[in-house]
This record gives sequence, structure tokens and C-alpha cells, in this order.
Amino acid sequence: MKKLDKGFRMPSAAYTLPRKAIKGYIPIEQPPKIGDVLYGQVDTIGQHSSLENSQGRIHTIHPGTKATFVFGNRYAPDYYEGIIPDTTNFENLDLLARSGVIGQVVSKSGKVISPTTIKPIGYACDLTGEILNTRSFSLIKPKNIEKKFPRAKLILAIGTAMNSGKSAAATACVYALSVHDKEVRASKVTGTASLKDILSMNDAGATHYSDFSFMGYPATYLIDESEVTTIFDKLDMKYANNKENYWVVEFADGINQRETAMLLRSETVRKRIHKLIFCAADSFGAIGGLEVLKNKFNLIPDAISGVCSSSPLHIKELSEYTDIPVFNSLNIKSQELFKILTTTRKRTQNHKS
Repeated sequence: MKKLDKGFRMPSAAYTLPRKAIKGYIPIEQPPKIGDVLYGQVDTIGQHSSLENSQGRIHTIHPGTKATFVFGNRYAPDYYEGIIPDTTNFENLDLLARSGVIGQVVSKSGKVISPTTIKPIGYACDLTGEILNTRSFSLIKPKNIEKKFPRAKLILAIGTAMNSGKSAAATACVYALSVHDKEVRASKVTGTASLKDILSMNDAGATHYSDFSFMGYPATYLIDESEVTTIFDKLDMKYANNKENYWVVEFADGINQRETAMLLRSETVRKRIHKLIFCAADSFGAIGGLEVLKNKFNLIPDAISGVCSSSPLHIKELSEYTDIPVFNSLNIKSQELFKILTTTRKRTQNHKS
């Protein structure tokens, strides 16, 4: 075992890992698993030129910057699809996200450049020489092992794809509820580690915020279905026990993405939905998404938002197709949104000819 250099960075993908748990590093003699912690240094700067730490601070990185990184898979149509290598035969690894998730890029969007590369030095280990894995350090430990009903009302934000406006819509929901004196907790159940979205919901009034990384997962892409539902259930049991409160939740990426689709098919999740918010980048995406939601999942949203909600022309096109209300998440009318989120109404989807 060798000691890490002083001053190494610890990114937010290792949110649950105490710095004092890292006692050294050992050679890479076995293939990595999701959550395994690597000690490495930046080799070349590509798409990402910074690292986010566990407080949300953004550190600029340079060739030679040393840090811990966490192995994970990433699904990001606007950036990369990356997977954990299944061998030890790698000279460099790719930085898949600013939060310090690493793997190997298998495809990328034409809108981004090649990834920043990381030169591995060794696995970070504990005092006994065991490889540290972030999943061994969970901050989410519910007191109850079974859900008690009634529970906090779940406001669920989903969308057509990444960057469709889900996080902004979830933040708007948190704000509209909190300014009307409702207790709100907020969570992101799937995706790739990044504190930006849940910190935004905290800024909007969520008294508690969390995501999958609080359970040691650097990302949720390609994990087992049982793990996906367990993440949802544990966050639910930790933060949504009071029936007087609201729990605002975001599922990452689009409704056809693997883990999001798993959750939307789950009866455990479906029976918890109080209000469903559907987000899209444009009106046609919203219209198509409504059809997929209805035909594939038998779900009808209570409101539409996202990037399209900031355009009067998109809203006009939507109004010619459906009477589901639309709210602009970037220009929040808190009284109107509060009414949508708290008024009990039967979900209907009336298509207009």
C-alpha cells in the first residue's frame, strides 16, 4: 500500500465516502465494479475541465491534477454513453461527468468533444488494503422497513429526454409549495451524480434533499431493476413518512430510458404518484410523449412543463392538442402552480381535433 499525495481532490461522485477512510492505494489487479474508488491523475483535458466536490464547489483541473474518481456507467444522449471496463487492460480512463464518474466512452454526441482522460494510479483502499467502494457508505438508513400509509404526497417530474427541463420543473414545484408554507423534501432517484439539481431544489425551499449518490451510487445506468426500486423505496421511507408533507422527485433522462421505464412500470412507484409532471423541449415532443405515456405506461400527466413551457408558440400548439395545463418553470406563477399541485382532480387527456 502506498500513500496518496496531499491535497488530492475528492469529487461529488464519492459523496458518501469520508476522506479519512482513504488510507492508501494499491495496484489495479482486478476489474473494477460500480462504486470502486480509483486514485488517478488528469492526463489530457477534453470536455470536462473541472470537478464538482461534495459541497458543490467547482474545482478547475489541469493535466497532472490528482484526485479520487468513482467507476460508474453513464447514459447521457447529449454527452456520452460510458461503461465500466471489464478488464484491467486500460492505460487511460475517460471522465464521464464533472462529478468524477469514470469509465470508457462507447459513444458520444456530436455536440461535445472527446472526454477528459484520467491516468490510473491505483485503487484507493482502507487500512486493511481492501478496495474502497462508495456503495459501502450509505447515508440513507430509514428507521422503518415497511412503508406506512398515508404518506407524503409525491410530485413526480419526468420528461422526454435529458435537458428537457425536468430539474427546472421540479424546482418550480418545490418553490410553489414551500412559499405556501408546505413542508417539502426533494430527491433525484436516477441519473449520474451531480449536486446541481438537488441543490437547486434545496435553494427553492426543500428542507431535505437527496439522490442516489447518498446511497453510494455514482450513477444508476445498468444497475439491476431491484436496485433501482430499492433506491426509490429507501428514499421514500427516509423522507416521505409525514402525510402532511410533499416529496418532489425527478427521474433522469426520458421515459424510454432503461431505469426510468423500470420505475414507471413499477406498481410501487405508480401507486405513490400524487401529481405527475411531464417535461419536453418542444410541443411536438410533448405531444408524442403523451402518447407514449398513455400507450406504454397507462399514465396521464397532471401538468406539462419543461423547455417548451417558455415559448408561447409551443404552448399554443399544445393547447390545440390537449387540455392538460402547462406551467412555465422559468417564470413561476406560484399561486397557479400551487393549485395544480394541490387540487384533487381526475386525470384526463382530452385530445382536440
